[in-house]
Parts: sequence; C-alpha cells; structure tokens
Amino acid sequence: MEATEAKRISDETAADAAVTPEEAAAPAEETVSAENTAPAKNTASAEAAVPAESEAPAEEAAPAKKAPAETMQDMEKELEASYSMMGDGEHDTDALLAWAKIMELYEAKTDLTVEISGVVNKGVIAEVEGIRGFIPASRLSLRRVDDLNEWLGREIRVRIITADRESDKLVLSAREILKEERDNVKKQKLAAVEVGSIFDGTVDSIQDYGVFVDLGDGISGLVHVSQIALERVKHPSDVLKQGQEVRVKVIGKQDGKLKLSMKALLEQNKREEEVSVKIPKAESIGTSMGDLLKNLKL
Repeated sequence: MEATEAKRISDETAADAAVTPEEAAAPAEETVSAENTAPAKNTASAEAAVPAESEAPAEEAAPAKKAPAETMQDMEKELEASYSMMGDGEHDTDALLAWAKIMELYEAKTDLTVEISGVVNKGVIAEVEGIRGFIPASRLSLRRVDDLNEWLGREIRVRIITADRESDKLVLSAREILKEERDNVKKQKLAAVEVGSIFDGTVDSIQDYGVFVDLGDGISGLVHVSQIALERVKHPSDVLKQGQEVRVKVIGKQDGKLKLSMKALLEQNKREEEVSVKIPKAESIGTSMGDLLKNLKL
C-alpha cells in the first residue's frame, strides 16, 4: 500500500511538473513577443532613419565643398587670359579699358582728332586713348606726302581702319575723311551747274570712248567720242591731245556726272554763220548824182 501510494504521489507530482512548464511557456512566448517584437520594430525604424539622415548631408556637403574651388579656378583662368592680352603680362586695367573704347570707336567709324607725335618709317605716330597708333604716309592726305617731318605736331582728323587688340595693332587714316569731304563739295558744285552752260577746260585724260575734260574747281565731265566733232571720229586721240584746251557745252547731268559736248558748240556756230548777213557800211551806200550819170550814155 505504501508503494502504491508512493507511486500515485509520484505520478501526480510528475503531472504537476508537466503542466507547470506549459503554463510557463505561454507567458514566456508573450514576453519574448512583447520584448523582442517591439524592439525589432524600433530597431528597424532607427536603422531606416539613420541612412536617410546620413545620406542626405553627404550629398549636400559634397557640392558645397567643390563649388568654391571651381569658381576660383575659373576666375583665375579668366584673369590670366585677360592679362595675357597685354603682351607684357602686366595686369594693366587701364589698357584693357582703352582697347574696349577703341573697339567702340572702330565699329562706329567715329572721326577722331589726334596730334602727330612721332615720325617713323613710311608713316607717323599718334595716340588714341593712350594706345599708340600708326598712320601710313599714303593715308595722311589725298596728295603725295614727301616730307613726313612737316606733319610733326599737327592735329588731323582720322578714322580707325584696323584695330587688333591681341597683336596690339592700331592703324589710323585721314584719307577716307578727306575723300568724303571732297566728294560732298563736288556734289554741291555739280548741283549748281546748269544744262546749257559753256566752259573752257583742259583735256585731262583720253579714253577709247571719249575724253574727260577738267573744268576747274574740282569739276570735270565726259565728252563722248560722238560729241567731239561734226564729222565722225574713230578715236579721240586722232583729234585731241592730253592737256589741250577746249571749249565745251553741258548737254546733260546723270548720276552726279556731267555730259559735255564740243560738237554742240560747232553746230551752234555753223547755224549762226548761215543766218548772218553781211551789211555794207553806211558811207559806202551814199552816191552823188554825178556818180550815177557819169557812165550813162545818151
């Protein structure tokens, strides 16, 4: 009986021991789930947040560091390029500004008054905005210049015809201005000439199609080969020579040019001769009665 009772007690004890782990297991699972699951979610969220915060500053910081370095390099390159234009490598801001002004004057074809400060081979020197410019001898006047020293110290009006900043080349000319002024005066004089006017002039040049006659005061005109003589002329040189004085009549104006004729005057003179009458003098008309009857036979 004692053995049987001991076995019963042992079995109940074993049953109780078996129940207790199962009951303990449920709280353990809930505890693990509660303790492990919540931290896992927080950890994942924290891990997701960390990269987002760490990546954004990294991307924004990189350009902020590079931008100043690139800007400074670009500025240095631009400055060096500007200085290299001066030829001597000096940082001459005044010269850069002077060339900028010169380019404006060149593009606008502005007339300038300059003083000739030096004489060099085949030309003279004058400054524009502090930059040395060259005026070729052929550009000083409409006429040939033999002695350049006579121009030293003179003030003349010029126009920029070449402006090259890189090669430091500045060329000036007075010829263009002088030609324009001469042409304007010529146009005014030609406008005052009336068709039918008669001039005494000089044969300036002979061409196959006619001769140009200098009428003086800067005016000239063309006598076509058909307007040289009453008879047909094969070539102007058959009748006229360069430098010969002739009388011409203005028979037309076209495109600022005068049409002249020698033939028109010859025809005019011929008509006047044909209509003229030779009248005897008054004293030769008077006759006495004796003169009338002396040869009369009765």
